Amino acid sequence: MPDCQNSTITLTNHRGDKTRYGRFGDPRIGEKQTGNDKLPVPFTISNEDQWWSALSKSMDNREGRALVYVHGYRETFRITSKDTTQIARLTGFTGPVIQYSWPSQGALLKYAVDETNMYWDERNFRRFLMRLAEQSWTREIVLISHSLGARLIIPAVEYVDKNSTNADSSNISNIILAAPDIDRQIFEREIAEEILSERRIRNNRRIVVYASAKDKAIGLSYRIHGYPRLGSPDCFDPFKKAALEQMGHPGRCYATLSSADMKPEKSGLTLIDTSAISEGATGHSDFLRSAAACLDFASVVNGERNRRQGRSPTHLPHVFTLDAVPKDEEPEHDTICRRRPFD
Repeated sequence: MPDCQNSTITLTNHRGDKTRYGRFGDPRIGEKQTGNDKLPVPFTISNEDQWWSALSKSMDNREGRALVYVHGYRETFRITSKDTTQIARLTGFTGPVIQYSWPSQGALLKYAVDETNMYWDERNFRRFLMRLAEQSWTREIVLISHSLGARLIIPAVEYVDKNSTNADSSNISNIILAAPDIDRQIFEREIAEEILSERRIRNNRRIVVYASAKDKAIGLSYRIHGYPRLGSPDCFDPFKKAALEQMGHPGRCYATLSSADMKPEKSGLTLIDTSAISEGATGHSDFLRSAAACLDFASVVNGERNRRQGRSPTHLPHVFTLDAVPKDEEPEHDTICRRRPFD
């Protein structure tokens, strides 16, 4: 919901009466280096028809590719805009980069409110995604979610698959879930049924998941909900963890599809464990903070789904770990991840 009472329009953290469209810029543009981390986001609200018309022209000029980023819990429009522009810089994505912003409260103790608003917004997002997928000029959608955003996009993709007049919707082909805060078993059930069906994998759909055992936010969500999240390799069954360790493997459990050949080219699913290279106070945003994860993420966005550089295989064919960096070779994380001052 926008607040238009003053000369400067602001976006509140409350629900609006409809989906609004606009253009936004990097919060750093035009700033004076004063150390102020609460800079406004330059943006304008657009007419919906004009927005879609401008998008079609932009995508026609960029081979029909679009990137859609859906944020997670405890975000604000400013933070999400900062992350979205970082994704654009990091990946060098040539098509339009779309930020889908839902009314997160941006507060540590408002998790339940964020969950409520995310579920409330599900219908809006699936309508937006269907409209984008059904356009004749949309050839590929790179769909990225962070944290709680996974619970918005997974059912939306399933909905579009079942209801799109496009008959296929395989242009939603590259789905990336960063630190997804979604029940692991629910995820396995959803993708097994439709999202990663044999037909869609054959049409080049893939899902890449980034997870970390050092992710404190996902660990807290596990304790709140009582079941492991997709974004963490926790083992719910202590006997399974002990059995893995007895066989010489780390005691970590990952999503699998019981009816699928788990090679990524067969199942369409790849899991990247970033535990060894987690960065930041919570380890919740490795894909934007850790050099190794940033490089891997950028390559996946740009179509290198079976990347091998920097990854080590595990006992599971669809799970890889990112290699720890020797302490005497500490990389410039901010530079490699294309983070700017105060990000």
